[in-house]
Amino acid sequence: MQTAVIIVAAGRGSRMGGEVPKQWQLLAGKPVIAHTLAAFAGMRVVLVIHPEDRARAEGLGVPLVEGGATRDASVLAGLEALEGSGVEAVLIHDGARPLVSPTLVGRLMAALEQHEGAAPALPVADALWRGASGLVAGTVDRAGLWRAQTPQAFRFAPILAAHRAHPGGALDDVEVARAAGLDVAIVEGEESNLKLTYPGDFARAEAILKGRKMDVRLGNGYDVHAFCEGDHVWLCGVKVPHSRGLLGHSDADVGMHALTDAIYGALAEGDIGRHFPPSDPQWKGAASHIFLSHAIGLAAERGYRLSNCDVTLVCERPKIGPHAIEMQTELARIMGVDAGRVSVKATTSERLGFTGREEGIAALATATLVTA
Repeated sequence: MQTAVIIVAAGRGSRMGGEVPKQWQLLAGKPVIAHTLAAFAGMRVVLVIHPEDRARAEGLGVPLVEGGATRDASVLAGLEALEGSGVEAVLIHDGARPLVSPTLVGRLMAALEQHEGAAPALPVADALWRGASGLVAGTVDRAGLWRAQTPQAFRFAPILAAHRAHPGGALDDVEVARAAGLDVAIVEGEESNLKLTYPGDFARAEAILKGRKMDVRLGNGYDVHAFCEGDHVWLCGVKVPHSRGLLGHSDADVGMHALTDAIYGALAEGDIGRHFPPSDPQWKGAASHIFLSHAIGLAAERGYRLSNCDVTLVCERPKIGPHAIEMQTELARIMGVDAGRVSVKATTSERLGFTGREEGIAALATATLVTA
């Protein structure tokens, strides 16, 4: 399913105190919202902000939507911004929960295959009291009670319709969904997925961040395509004029194929042929950005983001130098990363071998994935 993330960060966070709202306060040297966005690296994100925070948010590199006076109004604004974009599923998350894990996101997406909604929660383990005037006034049976968390995941069309129909005032999106008759599955939450509410929560969050270990994965890719009749070649997403074309089942973008295989390799997921078999006619002539988008999306689902990648094109002609920056920019756009994390360069084989005889083009790529 094509999935987007709505991060709600329009609140003022009065219980936290401080000169700025809690989502903009520093946690381990970065604004809280920067940690929250990093948890969804590689995914399509819409950030819902308060109008007063636009100047702070513009440097984050994600689409911005101005929220409403209430949380559910802000969520609806984010949903409306995604309508018609092809999104099939949406994760709705509080900006003040910066420690959500890729594993939790994976559990939600798996549950969404069978349900209209899914939300993380933890069973209530402590005794519950009712209080009045500072005294215990009674107890509450904790059986069947859960502590709700975000992100909360939904099929896009039903939750959009549910929010449009809701009168407002809901505590969370599960309440909105249930009011519309949607089924919402409970998935196992995480104690570390805390919501920053009080000043002491920052110390807890910093301790969790320090305790996390980074997993680094490397992958290599190699691909070759022979020349054929034509007047251009596709290389790293750029149409390059040439006296010949490249032969392939898809658009024969040798550079993008090598990079895609490098990402699959880092994930131990085989190669393009495993995910997009050349025997399947639907991939005949397909644009290679489909393959690369799938690979980087799979990495995000597994909890990884691209740290950097390096693509080397081996050919005598066409000359790659004049197009390298455009290739770098296009690969970065497809993968949703900063262009500074993408390298595209070229070399010749000194007139040796099939590339030296100008029978085709080869490409090598290396990708580094790190835990998000």
